[in-house]
Amino acid sequence: AKGQKDILAKAAAPAARPGRPKEDPNKVYKIPVGNSYSKGPEDAKVTIVEFSDFQCPFCARATGLMDQLVEAYPNDVRLVYKNFPLGFHKQAMPAALASIAAGKQGKFWEMHDIIFENYKTLADDQYPKYAETIGIDVEQFKTDMAAKSTQDQVNTEMREASAAGVRGTPTFFINGKKPQGRSFEIYKGIIDTEIKKAS
Repeated sequence: AKGQKDILAKAAAPAARPGRPKEDPNKVYKIPVGNSYSKGPEDAKVTIVEFSDFQCPFCARATGLMDQLVEAYPNDVRLVYKNFPLGFHKQAMPAALASIAAGKQGKFWEMHDIIFENYKTLADDQYPKYAETIGIDVEQFKTDMAAKSTQDQVNTEMREASAAGVRGTPTFFINGKKPQGRSFEIYKGIIDTEIKKAS
């Protein structure tokens, strides 16, 4: 057990080092919406960009918060979803491809929701079943899931994540700024401030 303790201590050490730069909460990152799927008005005063991984339990939990915010601000908040599949989640990449493939038939958010509902049991043979459940052409979906343009889209979103210093999921940006903490109250406070600034 001693060896394991040492390994865990070493793993935890970098975070405790004072040398690591602290996030500047006022830094504004320019993250393009690009071809990423979004909901809410395009001219919304506030854009929330979410970098997420479909196999991540924290991401699955955050979907409720995002739904709450979009419902609370139907005219002022736009949510943009960007895929950041982490390497150690074997189904994160196929799930990302499935969401974009469904998006090509206008059902990105339906696929997003059904994948997150089942994030613990994702498997390659499940995605066509999800496609059937949400009522899209399954053969077309399979073709789109394997298409180079679908993979390119995920790669673009992953590059955008790296450019914005994203290390884990979910990571949110509200009008380009990374909020400190995550709750409806915190986000509501930031959104209200941003709406005032824009008005």
